[in-house]
Amino acid sequence: MTFEDIRNNEEIKVYIKQADASLVALGYTEHSFAHVTKCAFVAAEILSTLGYDEHTIELTKIAAYMHDIGNVINRTDHAQSGAVMAFRILEKLGMPAVDISAVITAIGNHDEHTAYPVNAIAAALILADKCDVRRSRVRNPRSIAFDIHDRVNYAVESSELITDKDARKLILRLQINTEICAVIDYFEIFMERMLLCRKASDFFKLHFVLEINGQEIM
Repeated sequence: MTFEDIRNNEEIKVYIKQADASLVALGYTEHSFAHVTKCAFVAAEILSTLGYDEHTIELTKIAAYMHDIGNVINRTDHAQSGAVMAFRILEKLGMPAVDISAVITAIGNHDEHTAYPVNAIAAALILADKCDVRRSRVRNPRSIAFDIHDRVNYAVESSELITDKDARKLILRLQINTEICAVIDYFEIFMERMLLCRKASDFFKLHFVLEINGQEIM
């Protein structure tokens, strides 16, 4: 079973679309196809750069693409409900149990409140998911006046996650418009996520670096 099989599966598309619709109602940033597809390719790029095998990379892309389907049930505990949903779907599609276990472990360990980088797939998914901060995730620019999450995302003019294998660093490089959002606002809502990224980087024996406007912050 390949990533493209999962990406083209109509049932999974429905769950992603409806999960994002629930988050629209809750006022969350975009969690639809743009987010999950970006996560899939960023997570795959991390593992590819670090020399992981193609099968592991393929499973990582599958886990990343499916990681937010649990939001169709409820935002609370969506990582765990998403893992259960993914188990049912992938078992029905005939994926081997050893591969299912790797995928659902990663999905169940991606939310910052309960996550831990228990394996390479989970670690890569955490990094790709938590580092996806960008202006295009904001649905309504007018909301930046009162919503700090939208304001921080909207202030990000460019975002790049770099795996520097030789220097043993994983760098999240952001350019933030400080007229829209102060740098301290980023830490107010994302500190827990950045600390989780540090743990995920540690799994790969990499040093996590957050760089904002040319300055190394952590």
